[in-house]
Amino acid sequence: MADQPVLDPLAAVRAPGDPATDVYLTGTVFLDIIFTGLDSAPVRGTESWARGMGSSPGGVANMATALARLGLHTSLAAAFGDDMYGDYCWESLEHDEGIELSLSRRVPGWHSPVTVSMAYEGERTMVSHGHEAPPPEEPAPVCPPPARACVASLSPGRREEWIGHAARYGSRIFADVGWDDSGRWDPHDLTDLRHCEAFLPNAAEAMRYTRTECPRRAARKLAELVPLAVVTLGEEGAYAVDSSSGEAAEVPALTVDALDPTGAGDVFVAGFITGTLADWPLTDRLAFASLTAALSVQEFGGSLSAPGWIEVAAWWQHAKQYDDQDRSALRRYAFLDDLLPTGARPWPLRRAVPTIGFRQM
Repeated sequence: MADQPVLDPLAAVRAPGDPATDVYLTGTVFLDIIFTGLDSAPVRGTESWARGMGSSPGGVANMATALARLGLHTSLAAAFGDDMYGDYCWESLEHDEGIELSLSRRVPGWHSPVTVSMAYEGERTMVSHGHEAPPPEEPAPVCPPPARACVASLSPGRREEWIGHAARYGSRIFADVGWDDSGRWDPHDLTDLRHCEAFLPNAAEAMRYTRTECPRRAARKLAELVPLAVVTLGEEGAYAVDSSSGEAAEVPALTVDALDPTGAGDVFVAGFITGTLADWPLTDRLAFASLTAALSVQEFGGSLSAPGWIEVAAWWQHAKQYDDQDRSALRRYAFLDDLLPTGARPWPLRRAVPTIGFRQM
């Protein structure tokens, strides 16, 4: 099983009788194959060679891994194929990351969905393939197990009955949304926000749903639908509006050399959920989420790049010693001094390059 996390961010708020699960989420797990080191986008009719490659569980596994690496007890309900890709993803999530998979299932004869991601110039292009998993012999329970929080991914034209049940049984619901390929961007597709505590779209999604041309204005409009609206602004950082308190907060992004943005949005959500469940102030939550996302884009892959507390501590130790960040901007991270473990490893850190082609003997 995975090593114990370096610290428990919820230690101060845990109490007898609390749910065993901190965060529950469900969705599709992909086998991600990531190519890095491309100088430009692939050109039609030519062959491009990438200087780097790795494989990892992707899709909903990106966020599940990010949550688990931050010390949250994470439960994932997903379908896994019974092919080698499925074996690899299951083993990586359960054994290496310590994610609870008792609500997941193996599907005989179903091949795992696959995404190939090509990272270049700080952006990425993806090609995916997969088939919808066949329905299980016994349908999944409408109400998930007790959990402090659940992550809901809202889908255009589809309602998820479990979201309302989970909210009624006391789970705090954090929602994100996928890109609407239909182009409708129908606000009625956000109906399930009435069950949610927070909604975390990116700027493009927020502006399209609200018919606005300003992401901050979009956040204010979304805050009329949900207690807390958080809009990620890419290189500009993130902006949040708490309609219950009237508070608004904005944190600029850190300056980093981006290698691969795959999964950065998922890592941001995981960081924000961590801070929210730990009862941090809104600005600290935004700063921490922005930091975890910034650390993730410096490595390749979605779940591979999700930072843990050692990586956060090493970054903070480095940031206080070197002048490669705006000193005034760094002051917003002073709250990390009372939180992080000592004796972090030297910066910079590099992750091992995993591949399904090698097995430990």
